[in-house]
Amino acid sequence: MKKTYLFVGFLFLIMIHVGMQLQSPVVFKEKLSDYGFFEGNIADQKPISGVVPYQLNAPLFSDGAHKLRFIQLPVNQQVPYNPDTVFQFPKGTAIIKTFYYKKDERADKKGRQLIETRVLLHEATGWIALPYIWNEAQTDAFLEITGGTTQVAWRDVHGAKKTLQYAIPNMNQCKGCHERNGVMSPIGTSARQLNGDFKYANGFDNQLFRWQKMQLLTALPAAKTIPKLVHYEDGTARLDDRARAYLDIHCAHCHHKTGAAQTSGLFLDWQTQDSTALGFYKTPVAAGRGSGNRLFDIVPRKPNESILLYRMESLDPGEMMPELGRQVQHQEGIKLIKAWIEAM
Repeated sequence: MKKTYLFVGFLFLIMIHVGMQLQSPVVFKEKLSDYGFFEGNIADQKPISGVVPYQLNAPLFSDGAHKLRFIQLPVNQQVPYNPDTVFQFPKGTAIIKTFYYKKDERADKKGRQLIETRVLLHEATGWIALPYIWNEAQTDAFLEITGGTTQVAWRDVHGAKKTLQYAIPNMNQCKGCHERNGVMSPIGTSARQLNGDFKYANGFDNQLFRWQKMQLLTALPAAKTIPKLVHYEDGTARLDDRARAYLDIHCAHCHHKTGAAQTSGLFLDWQTQDSTALGFYKTPVAAGRGSGNRLFDIVPRKPNESILLYRMESLDPGEMMPELGRQVQHQEGIKLIKAWIEAM
């Protein structure tokens, strides 16, 4: 009898193993065009009905690349408003972001080079990020889960020729920025980032109220109660508001109580008010050589003694912040944070 139980148990284990082997692996769409997000020439990025374009009040700097953003909710599905975190979109939501460079920043008519499109899908098991790289002919973008590089050349606003070996992150690198408490999540789609006007086909409208009209968003409160980030390059806004908006989008996805850098004790999200958590006279937990031999994250009125500024200025992969999505200095951001620290 004992041998019989052992034999049956052995067969059961074999059946489980064979069943696992026979399960079909998850298959992702090979081409961006396979999703049907856009109509006509896919390079024109003209969304179909139900795919909604949007923009952020304070966008992330990504080596000077421009971005086109779109979102698609499942049919008859909505997202509830909340003032604090990214919106909790229903299963089946797709967020699409295309990175491109204008061939000449002084003349839109000279065209653009599409580099990559990142597709963030909310599946039954959670969010997953998929990188699609555009081909040289600009006819489609193809899935490359290991990421890649693309040579980019353009002329800046002063007419100077610029070149860059643009790096496209792989799927695991996407997780590094998008995880909160170990769970993948979007970053920019929050009330404070979407509370601004967008130019739709029929004119300008506040994005949140347009989403409400489209029955995509529910429980939207009075406009005056909705938080709003300023654009950090808006010289008419308060310096502190500009700096906090910059830190919120560039740093807080990791430097947050639920982010990948939560053990650092440095929290740079828009809601943090504690001066120590913001870095004032705070010693780093484990900056290593990334400290640049400076003692504190932020030394009020002394930007050149502040680790925060040092890591923004660095181009060393072992020191620079953010760790991904940047190979060059963001001069406007450096100037802003330097002025912010000087004014403390």
